[in-house]
Amino acid sequence: MPALLDILPQSGRVAGHAPWPRHAIDAETWQILAGQLADGRWTLVSLWAEPAMVHLALLDEKGATGAVVTLDCPNGHFPSIGALHAPAIRLERAICDLFGHAADGARDTRPWLDHGRWDVSQPLARVPSQPTPAPYSFLTATGESLHQIPVGPVHAGIIEPGHFRFTANGEVVVRLEERLGYTHKGVDALMIGTNLDRAAKIAGRISGDSTVAYAFAFARAVEAALGIEAPPRAQHLRGLMAELERIANHFGDIGAICNDATFTLLHAHCGILRERVLRASGECFGHRLMRDTIIPGGTHIDLAPQHIVTLRELAADLRRQFTPLIGVYDNTASLLDRTVTTGIAKPALVRQFGAGGYVGRASGRNFDARRAFRYPPYDALNFEVPTRQEGDVNARVWIRIEEALQSLLLIEQILERMPEGPVRIDIKPAGVAHEGLGIVEGFRGDIFAWVRLSESAAVERCHLRDPSWFQWPLLEAAVDGNIVADFPLCNKSFNCSYSGHDL
Repeated sequence: MPALLDILPQSGRVAGHAPWPRHAIDAETWQILAGQLADGRWTLVSLWAEPAMVHLALLDEKGATGAVVTLDCPNGHFPSIGALHAPAIRLERAICDLFGHAADGARDTRPWLDHGRWDVSQPLARVPSQPTPAPYSFLTATGESLHQIPVGPVHAGIIEPGHFRFTANGEVVVRLEERLGYTHKGVDALMIGTNLDRAAKIAGRISGDSTVAYAFAFARAVEAALGIEAPPRAQHLRGLMAELERIANHFGDIGAICNDATFTLLHAHCGILRERVLRASGECFGHRLMRDTIIPGGTHIDLAPQHIVTLRELAADLRRQFTPLIGVYDNTASLLDRTVTTGIAKPALVRQFGAGGYVGRASGRNFDARRAFRYPPYDALNFEVPTRQEGDVNARVWIRIEEALQSLLLIEQILERMPEGPVRIDIKPAGVAHEGLGIVEGFRGDIFAWVRLSESAAVERCHLRDPSWFQWPLLEAAVDGNIVADFPLCNKSFNCSYSGHDL
């Protein structure tokens, strides 16, 4: 079977795109790739647009290589990828909302991000028009004794807005459909024309709990475009911050899942552990979430010697306190009764959607961007990628537990191997336009960033893709057949990002 790069026309290769190549292709090749996606030969990384073209990023998992392909669509139409490969459907709907490009043959043409409340429609198409609010048509389900339960978009707790429409037979869910887009911020438009400092700050605000991972991915995309690398010390600092972010979120999620299963003891203890990570991060990096610390060319802040001691003591103390909590989870029958066999994400669907993070690995998809692409500092570190096959809430908890332990191991290695030297290099304009992409493993999964820089190193275009794009649809499938009361438990075990998805 030929590799992905072998089937792309070399005559269409676009200069100045790194580290993956970008190829301009015709509609026939576009449709061939759509069919191969549907057959499972490649994994969909992202699908996005510009005013006169659409881009498709594909991953060849066997070779850990990928490519971006581009199709011109000056008339505002392109062959639908989603018609053959369901994971592309919502991305196509978003493209239509933002640019007006219609996916010919699309299965679903309803608006996605546009709720009819913007003061302009198709805001990135540069074609002035007025919005036309219309009722949103949810999908129907047929059968006797079915009723609908609308939930949200405003929720009772401190949570971002999202609407969930349940169709149930008694207490059993027979269909769940999500409506998102309430936290759309216009990130694609905000990025256009910005300098790298402001663009890095915008990237770090896509999803607050992943500010390090987004800034990391954006910085790597810029560095790939310019053909530069951050200094070794900066690379280690980036990895250190990424693991602190990962472990803080995993502690928070483990506790919150247990809380939704009415086991508040672990929620309290995990909350204390998360708070300790956040306080140490604030002390060492100047911000509890480490926001605005990663920039193209390196990092904005360095670690003082006493901070390295602080983080070493933190890692050792977290390991001591977390280990007995694992035993509490594993030996509480009433808790396992709620999590085992609940909310199963089927492995076949997970592979089809290319879902990453704990959602993918809990259902057997053995993919981690840190290992697949070996970007610094992970190319010099030892760690394992845990996987499970069950795909239920319990499996997603255990992936978090095992990943938290791996993060502690990585933190210890990074601190032990921290090199001396500068933490940033100056960014100099290349004099020509360049494009680059970066993929970084956030706590939810792989975050994708693509950027085009002008001759003066300003951002001409930027696209950021959250792992939640491919996890939200799986939540709909995982809830099917469960009782309504278990939805909060299932939802928390996925913990998809609203803000990261809505852009």
